[in-house]
Amino acid sequence: MRVMVIVKATDKSEAELAPGDEKLLAEMLQFNEELVKAGVMLAGEGLHPSSKGKRVRFSGSARTIIDGPFSETKELIAGWWLWQVRSMDEAIEWVKRCPNPMPGEEAEIEIRPVYEAEDFGSALTPELKEQEERLRVQAAENAKA
Repeated sequence: MRVMVIVKATDKSEAELAPGDEKLLAEMLQFNEELVKAGVMLAGEGLHPSSKGKRVRFSGSARTIIDGPFSETKELIAGWWLWQVRSMDEAIEWVKRCPNPMPGEEAEIEIRPVYEAEDFGSALTPELKEQEERLRVQAAENAKA
């Protein structure tokens, strides 16, 4: 199963302070190396604060652009990983080994399963499945470029 592992933002991470000191970067890179060697990590990145972001609000056919920063820090993310694991329990065990992403303060990491093709049942027709697989291959090729 694939899971999205979400590092929740804090007031400190939203304050646009440096994304970490050398010690934290070394610890995170070591953790990422363990994930890669175990075949767990598929992708992952840290994110700039929401002050550098935009949101697009959909209301019927209208689209409204909203500039960051966004309030409610507890609803924001500071980084993410995409992992391939055997179970949610395995994902939990990996997260428990993660260095605290917000040294000196409380941090929270959320784990969410990623929808897989079989989760859609008969709604994913053979034609739609073929299209989804073609798009996945093209996206992987784009990522290499």
